Amino acid sequence: MTDSVVLFEEIQTTGGQRFGVATLNAPSALNALSVDMVRLLLPKFREWADDAQVVGVMLQAAGEKAFSAGGDLRQLYQTLLECGPKRNTYAEDFFREEYELDYLIHTFPKPLMCWGHGIVMGGGVGLMAGCSHRVVTQQSRVAMPEINIGLYPDVGGSWFLRRMPGRTGLFLALTAAQVNAADAIFSGLADVLVPQERKAQVLDAIAETRWAGEAKADRAELSRILARASEGAELPPSKLRVHYDIINALMAGEDLLDIAKRLHNFKSDDAWLQGAAQAFAKGAPSSAAITFELWQRVPRMSLAEVFRLEYWASLGFCAHADFAEGIRAVLIDKDRNPKWQPARLEDITRDFIEDHLRARANGPHPLAQLA
Repeated sequence: MTDSVVLFEEIQTTGGQRFGVATLNAPSALNALSVDMVRLLLPKFREWADDAQVVGVMLQAAGEKAFSAGGDLRQLYQTLLECGPKRNTYAEDFFREEYELDYLIHTFPKPLMCWGHGIVMGGGVGLMAGCSHRVVTQQSRVAMPEINIGLYPDVGGSWFLRRMPGRTGLFLALTAAQVNAADAIFSGLADVLVPQERKAQVLDAIAETRWAGEAKADRAELSRILARASEGAELPPSKLRVHYDIINALMAGEDLLDIAKRLHNFKSDDAWLQGAAQAFAKGAPSSAAITFELWQRVPRMSLAEVFRLEYWASLGFCAHADFAEGIRAVLIDKDRNPKWQPARLEDITRDFIEDHLRARANGPHPLAQLA
């Protein structure tokens, strides 16, 4: 087994064409998305997109625990300590390249299937969300847990969370609630549940198919392959669907303080709902404030505009204290006792929000090339 953090291979198909396969290969780190991974995936995906003999691509991960548990933040953490509010060139490269990859996935010109087995969180959701065919399994566990680490749901989260039914996306963003395969399909994060044990069946079908070499027809064919593989598979109950009305009531209105008050006062016998409310109470007030600001700003933005706004937001979080403190509390010291600044949502000012979202460099936007 190679030591590369991403493995690449190609499936030879009956018609003589090829289907690319990219495998995240850091199972001991739950396939956390690193800069090295991005720098391997981005050029390879561009190569496959331009190769007429490649009819589609599959993105998967090694191991049985996780597709990807999020971004690899340990190296970024060191630069946050070193740079503080000053310019952080590592962070600039980290977010620019990750968002370039995410955008390419959203706009990929051929069928692009993500096999989202096991844990799919944060940056892992960013990889899956834009694929043309998003597969989940009975073991899939999906979440955007950034409020726990003093960040916000980036990687296009401002785009795809806003497009979920009702206010379920805002609920997931503010509470870090973990959802299952049925929830992922209901919310639009996934398309189909295929049991993990049928993965080989899907790969065999890809190899045995005579692909048209035309994106629309090939996407339809891949959908048929996945539909056959999903036959008889039982979906678990969807918590988002069951609690849809409660979630919409909790998230109602255009004042975050009203939402916060409802969550703080919420009491339920349902452990999942109660846990979500408690997670909001423990999360970073700065994360909640910026998340809600983005929720209000993005509805009429293009995907490229959202990624450009998120780029500045992410650098803004790097320049403020909560992101480093959240990483410390969850990933470094693991005391789960962060000291947020400000400690209360009521103390967050308009200037504080705007400073997170302002441009931090002159000249063309680093993501200006996005269409």
